[in-house]
Amino acid sequence: MEAESFPGLGSTQGIDVSHYQGTIDWRQVADTGKRFAFIKATEGTSETDPQFQANWRGANVAGLLRGAYHFYQPGEDPQQQAKNFLSVVQPGPGDLPPVLDVELSGKPSEIISGIWVWLTAVEQATGKTPILYTNPSFWADLGAVGFGRFPLWIADYDVAVPTVPEGWISWSFWQFSESGSVSGVEGPVDLDIFQGTLMNLQRMAR
Repeated sequence: MEAESFPGLGSTQGIDVSHYQGTIDWRQVADTGKRFAFIKATEGTSETDPQFQANWRGANVAGLLRGAYHFYQPGEDPQQQAKNFLSVVQPGPGDLPPVLDVELSGKPSEIISGIWVWLTAVEQATGKTPILYTNPSFWADLGAVGFGRFPLWIADYDVAVPTVPEGWISWSFWQFSESGSVSGVEGPVDLDIFQGTLMNLQRMAR
């Protein structure tokens, strides 16, 4: 599906990437009308995405709003995971809020408490309310509640509208495809839409 297939949701389109996309021509990406990019920065307590710095700079130079995400690893210390992220990313004015990507299973109670630790630590350090990325079935199985104040980035494919997990009224970002094609990116790439105008998104970044 293309974002244009979803009337009434605004036209603010973006992508999210990691080292799996290789070297990206960000100017070409911008020329396709994409306005933002979420970029993988870190994973677990010690990993840094090898393409992060190049993507972080490239998206900015091309004029895209940029945000960084951390891939959460259950079973690893959440405080150290937050420190790993903060050692690599210092989001400033004009950058989108940090993102916690939660999609790997483990002991639910430990994952839920770990999410709280990471979100709290990163919010206090950056002054920005982090975004939470997940998918409907994973979140339902997790049984987590009380996270509704954090903006939701939901991954839900082949549907007309995404399922909003319990605890949220609506979504902020929707990853509607994991197999998109975008000029400047070799191979498949995740496609996203922001529920709002570019001005709304710029306001979130500020």
